[in-house]
Amino acid sequence: MKAVKTNVNDLDWQPAVEYPDNAEEKVLSQGDTVAPRAILLRIPSGWNMNRHSHRYAELHYVLEGSYESQGDVYSAGTFRMIPREVEHGPFSSRNGATILIIWCAFTD
Repeated sequence: MKAVKTNVNDLDWQPAVEYPDNAEEKVLSQGDTVAPRAILLRIPSGWNMNRHSHRYAELHYVLEGSYESQGDVYSAGTFRMIPREVEHGPFSSRNGATILIIWCAFTD
């Protein structure tokens, strides 16, 4: 297995086409047999996203700002793990946020 290395400062913000309302992303890893899919997601103030689920576990680490989901606020420094196939959301952000998101498969 080969190590994966990415310097986020070398990446430009791109439109996050899988997300609503002008979200932007930096793709750290596309996801394959070597590494999970990982992105930095930057969401603007007033951002909203509907409830959904994934076939992989989803890990969030809030780097800046905050977002709200299901009555809870996730602010800078918060880590969250959402198990695979679990409905989560809706999401919103009053003032915007930058979130490290990683999708991965946990095995029993």
